[in-house]
Parts: sequence; C-alpha cells; structure tokens
Amino acid sequence: MEQNFLDSHLAYLTVDRGLRPKSLEAYKKDLSDFLLFLSEKNRRPDDPSIQGQLILYMVKLHEEQLSPRSIARKTSAIKGFFRFLQAEGIIKDDPTIVMERPKSGRALPKVLSKHEMELILNCITDNNPLALRDKAILELLYATGIRETELIELQIGSINREGEFINIIGKGARERVVPMGSYALQALKTYLDKGRSHLLKVISERTIFLNPAGQPLSRMGLWKIVRKYALKAGIKKKVSPHVFRHSCATHMLEGGASIIAVQEMLGHVDISTTQIYTHLTGQDLKRIHESAHPRGK
Repeated sequence: MEQNFLDSHLAYLTVDRGLRPKSLEAYKKDLSDFLLFLSEKNRRPDDPSIQGQLILYMVKLHEEQLSPRSIARKTSAIKGFFRFLQAEGIIKDDPTIVMERPKSGRALPKVLSKHEMELILNCITDNNPLALRDKAILELLYATGIRETELIELQIGSINREGEFINIIGKGARERVVPMGSYALQALKTYLDKGRSHLLKVISERTIFLNPAGQPLSRMGLWKIVRKYALKAGIKKKVSPHVFRHSCATHMLEGGASIIAVQEMLGHVDISTTQIYTHLTGQDLKRIHESAHPRGK
C-alpha cells in the first residue's frame, strides 16, 4: 500500500506540478528511502504514531552526516508527501509539524542503543550502599528521562511507591507526574530500604540521593557515577546524564509512544504550542510507558 501512496504522489507531482524528470527522480529516491525506513520498523505513513518515526528519521539523517542542504531537501519531500496524503483524505492531520529544517551548528543529542543501555544497567553487581544508590540512579535516569538537576533534588516525599510514580518539579516550577516502571522502582526501593540509611548522617535530611558524607549528591558527583559505569560497561562514547534522557525518549518513540506522550513525560513542551497537545493523566502516561519503554514492565 505504501507503494500506492508513493505512485499517486509522484503522479500528482508529474501532472499537477509539472516536475521535470530529474526533479521527480530525486523526489522518488528521497521518499523511497523514507518509506523503506518505515517498513523496516513495521510502520506505515498513516500510523497514529508516525510523528515519533519522523523524528527518528531526522536523527538517522544527521547520524549519516548528510549536509544541511541534503537534509533540507529530504525534509521538503517528506512534508510535501504528507500534505498530499492529507489533501487526499488518507490522513486527518499533517504530522510533519515536528520536522524542522536543519540549523547550522546545532548538534543532535547523543543516544545510546538499547544494547548499550542494558550493558550499563547490568554492570552494577555489588550490594554495598553506594552501589545500591548508583543502580537506583541509573535505572531512574533511563526509565523516566529525568533531568540531572531534577534527579539530585528529588525528595523522599516525591516517590509514590504504590503507583510507581515520581513527582517532579521541573523548569519554571512546573510539576509533572512521571511513571518509572518496575525496574527503576525495585532499584529505588532496595536503595531506600538497604542503602540510604548507611549514608545518612542527619536524620532530617530528605534528599534521596546522598554522597558518602551524607550530603545531597552534586551534579559533578552524578556525572562521575554515569561516566564510571559507562566505562565499566565498555562504552567508548561520552556518556552523561542527558544522554540517558535522550535515550529514554528515543527508545520510547521507537517503541511506538507518541511524541505528545514523550514530551509530556519529559516536561519538554514548548509553551507556544501547548494548546495543540492533549493533556495526559498519570495513568495514561503509565500505560504508555509500560508498553513503549524497554524497562517499563
């Protein structure tokens, strides 16, 4: 069926737009590459979750180190293709609103593969208080996509063990509820029950993650933890807490989560486009997280 979509669009470009053979061939090549990408992920242009795949395709183009001009051409072809599908009534809304023209000098976020992430998460085997803390930190970073500042500022009262949620105060003092899944919840429970008390020096301290002196973990301390286990797992890439955040988002999109759900979960909604998003409840996010995230169950 995807081939029928493409053939119809090319016919439109030939008859209605009067494109020359050379330009038509370029359109055909760009759109065929995109449709092959979708096919390999068992997706179709009219899938509800297509926005996530559009973003992943843009990431792929940048990873292939194509020139901004080439990416802009491919972006234009894809936008035109979806406008055609919308005009033909095949899709209701144009999903390409999430696609931006490439900007010079703007680096794309680094992302770990699912295998690389598993290597890091599984390399913590000790049961001492610091190891239990580190395991909880890494699982939580990956499961929630939480920002580094948000993680080190987490308080005991932020955790809802029964509902498997954490309450986060993000940028602009905006509060959001984020599901964490069973892996992160279990690691966090183990740390709170068996590890944190050995690090705690002042009983009134409510910050969850502490350093050996019983003080709240610093950003530098968090970076050192992440880097330590990335090296231990044999990952040569430069890994930071923010790489965990980007990896969480990317893997959820690959798992079929909508871009709306991911943006809501990460607290990364652009204020100028807030009205176009549907508000998701905590239970909605939990269901999407469980079905889309590799460690959501």
